[in-house]
Amino acid sequence: MTEQPFSASEMMIVAAARELAGQRVCFVGVGLPNIAVNLAKRTVAPDLELVYEAGVFGARPARLPLSIGDPTIVTHATAVTSMFELFGYYLQGGLIDVGFLGAAQIDRHANINTTVIGPYATPKTRLPGSGGACEIAMNAKSVFVIMRQSPRSFVESLDFRTSVGTRVRVVVTDLGVYHLDDGQLRLDALHPGVTLDQVCDSMGWPPRVADQLTDTAAPTDDELQLIREELDPGGVYTR
Repeated sequence: MTEQPFSASEMMIVAAARELAGQRVCFVGVGLPNIAVNLAKRTVAPDLELVYEAGVFGARPARLPLSIGDPTIVTHATAVTSMFELFGYYLQGGLIDVGFLGAAQIDRHANINTTVIGPYATPKTRLPGSGGACEIAMNAKSVFVIMRQSPRSFVESLDFRTSVGTRVRVVVTDLGVYHLDDGQLRLDALHPGVTLDQVCDSMGWPPRVADQLTDTAAPTDDELQLIREELDPGGVYTR
């Protein structure tokens, strides 16, 4: 990969944030989805309503929340409810436009695993589990996924299917941007400096590639400044 004045993680976060342009209500997952969605709210989607699993709708956090239990997520929120009410009335009620999730593994049909690596009964690694991801994947009008890409994460067969991929619309990685095409992931854009050979070497199946494969626009100075100085000054997500 050609050396760039930004990291692969920064490019991934920026590309994911841009995908939220025009969206209205987003259920935010922890980790990488959290920083991507908060960047979107500061750039391409200022009217985006953020929904957090802890029971917060319309969050306007003053800083990047450290987790779904961080008190900053209730700052200026439209509503603070129980998790039962949030999932029952908002998510299952059809009020969520986008569920933004991370994943440890994904397959060509965009099913995701956040449960275990290896056999379920005797796993090599036990992951955080579903949390609300399974319900989000089934009930949000569309699902976006952000994750780092490697042969261990883009796999032919999941070790465990935590969430179905039927409503996934876009997957953004540190190499490129995918959209679903007839039930399978299609590579539509490569990030700056990334080659198609690198993509092929980092996944467990031959990728479906768009006829007009494009290049992702590099991060702007303003986007990088927001990430480095406001959202992730410690480099937790961008190292």
